[in-house]
Amino acid sequence: MRYLYYPGCSLKGTGRAYEESILAVFKKLEIPMDEIEDWNCCGATAYMAVDEQKAYAVASRNLALAERQMDSEEIHVIAPCAACYLVLLKAQHYLESKDGQGKEIRHALKVGGLKYQGKVKIRHPLDVLVNDYGVDKIKEKVERPLEGVRVASYYGCQIVRPYAEFDNQYNPISMDRVMTALGAEAVEWPLKTRCCGGTLTGVVPEVGQRLSYILLREAKSRGADAIVTACPLCQFNLECYQDEMNKRFMHPVDIPPVYFTQMMGVALGLGERELGLQRQFVPLEPALAAK
Repeated sequence: MRYLYYPGCSLKGTGRAYEESILAVFKKLEIPMDEIEDWNCCGATAYMAVDEQKAYAVASRNLALAERQMDSEEIHVIAPCAACYLVLLKAQHYLESKDGQGKEIRHALKVGGLKYQGKVKIRHPLDVLVNDYGVDKIKEKVERPLEGVRVASYYGCQIVRPYAEFDNQYNPISMDRVMTALGAEAVEWPLKTRCCGGTLTGVVPEVGQRLSYILLREAKSRGADAIVTACPLCQFNLECYQDEMNKRFMHPVDIPPVYFTQMMGVALGLGERELGLQRQFVPLEPALAAK
């Protein structure tokens, strides 16, 4: 199966390491993936508060572009960013609604020379890796087993809520299964879907940073050597504010939050720059070297 790839804005900017690592890992695993041509911003979650109807029309354009690009009865679009994944799912639900909302969005697409025929299936890379490729095949590809490395898998708010397309809403395990296949130990912890603080972390730091800090402290207290995530905003919040958190709160934290694809790439024998690990503020290598 050949997939279409929707990178979204974050993976071309602050989440560049996520794109670098997912492209490198999928190439290593020989999973074919083409970027959607002329894709546009999904609007993330902020645009919904400005004009919901237009927001979903803009997001839906990407689905129509995917259908135009690939001639297939079912088109699988991979959206790695948690916000993009959620917004595209919401847009699809609006498109397929039986009230006037779906009709209006389809009309907007038609004005732009596009149409949506309902052929797209929106996928998260975790879904593809676990349910299409398979954890057993991932295990076979491992060149550097992560034995002794304890990993806390952090899913964040948006991958399994409100839609649980491929994992459990309350206790998702797909990322844990991938980490176990790599040879790492998946740490049991209760905060894997708790909010990181989102945009509050930089805007209202006394609130947002506390939410991120709670996650870091809990992962650390559970003996995790690293946190793996699938959300650019979560990764940014958990990593880039650690110095400020250490000044603000009583107990310092020092734990690398990396993308799950970066951890996969390490186990698959890929290089640091292939995976964007040189971009880390909190380096991963010390956590790996100590084992």
